[in-house]
Amino acid sequence: MTSVPASLQFIEHDPEKPYFYSAQLTGEGPRFFFDTERHQVSIRDMREVAANLSLDNEGFLLVPHRTSVTDLHDDDALRNVYYPELEALLKEILGAERVVIFDSTRRSDSRTGAKNPDGARKPADRVHVDYTELSAPKRVRDVLGNEEAERLEREGTRIRQVNVWRPMRGPVVRSPLALADASSVERDDLVATQQHFPDRIGEIYHLAYSREHRWYYAPEMTPNEVILIKGWDSVDDGRARFTPHSAFEHPETPENAPPRESIETRTLVIG
Repeated sequence: MTSVPASLQFIEHDPEKPYFYSAQLTGEGPRFFFDTERHQVSIRDMREVAANLSLDNEGFLLVPHRTSVTDLHDDDALRNVYYPELEALLKEILGAERVVIFDSTRRSDSRTGAKNPDGARKPADRVHVDYTELSAPKRVRDVLGNEEAERLEREGTRIRQVNVWRPMRGPVVRSPLALADASSVERDDLVATQQHFPDRIGEIYHLAYSREHRWYYAPEMTPNEVILIKGWDSVDDGRARFTPHSAFEHPETPENAPPRESIETRTLVIG
C-alpha cells in the first residue's frame, strides 16, 4: 500500500495516573502533566481500502457527504441544518434508530487556532481517544439523562459514540488526521488520563506506542467528505470499541500550504 513516514506523539507508561488541564481550565492551550515520546510510523492511504473499512473492524470510515451549510462557523446553521444532515447520514449508514448530537469542535493549525464558544482550538497532536470505559457511559447519562440511560441499558440497547470529522476547507495538506486501526490496538496500549475542566474531571485515553499498530489517513480530504470515528461502543464482544487518532505533520507539506481547518461533531448513535 502507498504510505508516508511520519512522527506521532505517544504517552509513556507511568505507575501514576496521568492528567492534564483542559484549554477551558487554563484559558489558553491544554497543560499536560505526563511524559510523551515520539515514534516514526508508516501511515497508509486509506483511500486504497476505503470500500473495505468498517466501524466494527478498523473503527473508522471514509464517506462522501456534501453539506448545504456554507459557513460552518455559524452556530445557528450547525444546529438547524448541519446537525439534521448528520443525523440522516448516520441513520442511513449505520442503520441507527436514533442519533443524538451533543458537541462540535472547530480546529485550525493557524497561529491563533479556531474559534469555539469555549476558546480557540488547535489540532490535537497526541494520539488519543475521546472517551474511556469509565467516561463514555457517564457522558451518555449526561447527554440523555439518568432515567433514559438506565432504560436503554436495561433493554440492552446498543449505543455507539461516533465522531464526524470534516475539513472546513480543502484539500487538507497541513496537519491531516491519522487513525489507528482499532483491531491492531491492545487494551493495555490505552492509558486512561484525567482531563480537568473548570467544573468537572473527565477521562480520555492516550495511546502508548506499539510496533503492531496499523495507521491510516485520507490524503487531501475535501469538505465534501467526512471520516466517521468510533470513540466507544457499549457492546464488548471483540469488535472495535476505541479508535485512537491524532493530527500529524505530513513530510511533503509545502511551506506555503494553508492552515488545516476542520470541525468534529460528537454523536451518540442509538440502536
